Amino acid sequence: MRAGIILFPGTNRERDMALALARAAGRKPAMLWHGEADLPAGLDLVVLAGGFSYGDYLRCGAMAAQSPVMRAVREFAGRGGHVLGVCNGFQILCEAGMLPGALLQNAPLRFLSMDCHMRVERSDTPFTNRFQRGQVFRSTMAHGDGNYFADAATLDRLEGENLVALRYTTPEGEVTEAANRNGSARSIAGILSPNLRVLGLMPHPENQVDPAIDGTSGLPLFESLAASFATA
Repeated sequence: MRAGIILFPGTNRERDMALALARAAGRKPAMLWHGEADLPAGLDLVVLAGGFSYGDYLRCGAMAAQSPVMRAVREFAGRGGHVLGVCNGFQILCEAGMLPGALLQNAPLRFLSMDCHMRVERSDTPFTNRFQRGQVFRSTMAHGDGNYFADAATLDRLEGENLVALRYTTPEGEVTEAANRNGSARSIAGILSPNLRVLGLMPHPENQVDPAIDGTSGLPLFESLAASFATA
């Protein structure tokens, strides 16, 4: 799997993401600067990692969405390329119009840094094929603006087209208000593009890929990608 991670001013999770990708695929990803107008040839996956691009001025991700490289990322996705956006990366994907909706300030009006649990809503995608449908796994949230919002028609479409990839739940898999700490609409933690090749999610599965640090509950997401490209 040939992956590239986009670096914006303020990106700070690229090393964690690189370690997760390398652990799953056995190959280090390329680091790509936001000012470049083109992507390297032959990439399988583009990743927008977490952080605070441009210091989160204006709306989170709004300035990064206008970076030169994002035109190339949109074209890459338009050709069927795979794109993963985590935390600030999810915000950027929404601001760039590559995924619907927006990430608003957390419902408690404060930064949240804590464990959460997500339920896998479908396991037949390039990002989730190493999970079981309905499986719940632990991850970490660390954001101030992770409250997913979209109008009712968009939410109904996401549900109707089965494009909700991940949902905040209790460890037992129940959707509750307490488990949905940032207040996201319908407890949505991650969504997919219609062709299933773009995924945006707020929590950080790259935190949980090493048994010596914080367990491996997030590793199947990266193993799913590696397996998808190994059999492509």
